[in-house]
Amino acid sequence: MSRMWQWAAPAATLGIELGALLVATVLFAIFLAFVGAEPFAVFGDMYTGAFGSAFAAQDSLARAAPLMLTALCTALPARLGMVVIGNEGALLLGGLAAAATAMALPAGLSPSVVLPALLLAGALAGAVWIAFSGFLRERRGVNETISSLLLFYIGLAIFLYLVEGPLRDPSSLNKPSTYPVGDANMLGDVPGMDVHLGLLFGLIACVISYVLMEHTTFGFAARVTGGNLRAARVMGLPVTRLVLITCALAGGAAGLAGAVEITAIHGSANATLYAGLGFAGILVSFVARHHALAIIPVAIMMGGIEASGGILQRRHDLPDAAVDVFKGILFLVILASETYVGKAEEAVQRMAAKYAAEANAQRAAAPAPVEKKSEAST
Repeated sequence: MSRMWQWAAPAATLGIELGALLVATVLFAIFLAFVGAEPFAVFGDMYTGAFGSAFAAQDSLARAAPLMLTALCTALPARLGMVVIGNEGALLLGGLAAAATAMALPAGLSPSVVLPALLLAGALAGAVWIAFSGFLRERRGVNETISSLLLFYIGLAIFLYLVEGPLRDPSSLNKPSTYPVGDANMLGDVPGMDVHLGLLFGLIACVISYVLMEHTTFGFAARVTGGNLRAARVMGLPVTRLVLITCALAGGAAGLAGAVEITAIHGSANATLYAGLGFAGILVSFVARHHALAIIPVAIMMGGIEASGGILQRRHDLPDAAVDVFKGILFLVILASETYVGKAEEAVQRMAAKYAAEANAQRAAAPAPVEKKSEAST
């Protein structure tokens, strides 16, 4: 019976999450009916555009790849009780760092050297950017939500200035861009699929993050810090170091997403990189309740929603922003359901404690077994 109570809280949480998804779907259906669209037809075409064919499924997976990495930028600090939303800034600077590194490296280097250097440069840029937000929290008491958001705007300004100024390729007239990283330095596809290798980076990063946070002493210390910061300090845990390392890992994931976008899709840094992938990662993290493994299916679902935008335009004359409306509704409903998640967990704990007390009382009231005397003793 104790095993049943062990799974009761996760089951209740999952039920609330599925209920929130259902509520968001109903609200979006009402919105569709209000604008004159047929909800059931729209949902059917959304599935077709997301997973109805091999091409659609691979498009959804390609869109999900950066979302897995940017979601970790919010999910990892959340284990310490932090709310980091500067994912987009880390992604932009990660992509810019990758493009700038390609320009700085001497010509003629092997792609086996250049490509890892570009990805590493992107990850380092994102790590430094988000770690600075953690530093401001620990050393200056600045709220990480505000600082990471303001750092995004600073990062965006730096990105646009360098792309349209010192790093601009003179041949990019209509769309200011940096010099291309070169076809030889582009990421390839997953064997047998029309999806770039960034998908594997996202999957591996989520699995490593899960192992780190759930099965290591570092992750245990992070969870203790997130549960009770004062108790963690009293216990002597290195809270500042935990915050800085976790923020660096989070920013590194988002920066890697930017580098992957440059080396797998865009080929150079330009304004099209500013596509809201970092902000979408925040939504993915909250829907997945900041669980690294849950990020994978949620990111695929969100990638499918993004991929269905085109078919909604063609068949239902809906703007591409219609899928953003659905994501916005989903985000608000998920946030609103957090209250019920906490209440459900408390209710499960009370029921488990009541059951344990009743079981103990029954064992105490039960008569002691009478030992039979052996024939030898008689």
